Amino acid sequence: MLAPAIRLYRHSFSGLSRDIWLLSLVMLVNRAGTMVIPFLTIYLTGQKGFRLEEAGWVMSSFGLGSVLGAFIGGKLTDRIGYYPVQFWSLTLGGFCFLGLQFVNGVAAMCAATFVLSTIADAFRPANQTAVAFHSRPENRSRAFALVRLAVNLGFSAGPVMGGLIAHAAGYQWLFVVDALTCFGAALIFRLCISPKKAIRHSEDVQEKGLSPWKDGHFLRFILFITLGAMAFMQFMNTLPIFWKTSYGFSEAQIGALTTLNGLIIVSMEMPLAYLIERKLTKLAIIGIGTIFYGVAYFTLSGLSYWAFTPILFMIFLTIGEMLCMPFASAYTADQAHPSRRGQYMGIYTMAYSAALIIGPSLSLWTAQVYGFIPLWFICGGLSAVSAAGILLLKRSTAARTVMEAPVR
Repeated sequence: MLAPAIRLYRHSFSGLSRDIWLLSLVMLVNRAGTMVIPFLTIYLTGQKGFRLEEAGWVMSSFGLGSVLGAFIGGKLTDRIGYYPVQFWSLTLGGFCFLGLQFVNGVAAMCAATFVLSTIADAFRPANQTAVAFHSRPENRSRAFALVRLAVNLGFSAGPVMGGLIAHAAGYQWLFVVDALTCFGAALIFRLCISPKKAIRHSEDVQEKGLSPWKDGHFLRFILFITLGAMAFMQFMNTLPIFWKTSYGFSEAQIGALTTLNGLIIVSMEMPLAYLIERKLTKLAIIGIGTIFYGVAYFTLSGLSYWAFTPILFMIFLTIGEMLCMPFASAYTADQAHPSRRGQYMGIYTMAYSAALIIGPSLSLWTAQVYGFIPLWFICGGLSAVSAAGILLLKRSTAARTVMEAPVR
């Protein structure tokens, strides 16, 4: 019984290049310092005295910067390569986290978070382009899953440590530790990943392919991904306040609940991706994952004050995330000509960033005026529309053949 499980785990991690493992290590170090964003709404409403609406404006500013950062990062990746974009995004992002703790006032905080997220999120399309470059089409979903495993392994530790640090030493230390992990990740990236391969990547993609802005199929896909992301992103900003106000959870308890998400992903995502990557199309898997988002929010709205509801919600949401996100990243990379992959990955990243713009202000306003339960019904509805759109897109679209670059 144990031997087949061990073989499954071994096979799920096999066949990936050394550079994929190194990119995952960089992400692990960086995300282990994820302490500021999960507690930012609590920090703003508690330590800074912001109203819920004002905290929503700050989070929307963060989302707006994320959109711009993803756009700029994608363009720069196709122009100068993924290597310098990742290194400088990590380095400058660390300085931004250090400075954010000294910002006061709603307008200044909105401006500061905008700059921070613009710089920090330029990293994401560059990193995703690097993952696509160093993977094969047949194992690309698992390559993205491995990087996500590193992200979530770090993320499972970061919020717990963040909650303990905020409680024991004060919120200002969250900014310091987050900055230090950015610097550490930049150092590892510089020392361990060769810039020569990145130069070869830039030389290999001189021929220009179809612009993502002219790819109607891809833009429809992004629309439906954005709707699902608007529901999922409540996990990052609105749900911590809900857990605190409706359940009376402490920062440490909120961090522990967030950690459950990371632990499930760390233990299950790679074997799950290995088992299903050849059995279903990527669009089918993404659609099923988005359905699980809806199940999670409808559970939260129907059983909102049952003691085990937070755990049940997190399990359903995490299953949806494991099915949706690595396969959506791989699907996006598959659609792009190598010369445009940075822009495709940038637009994909922008979908989640756009959800951060629209989501916090509307969701926190809805929660303040109508309460949390109507908000969870809306999130469930968005998930259902997203899933239906993706599954219909699968039925109505023929498979497309794209030029693939060889793995390095």
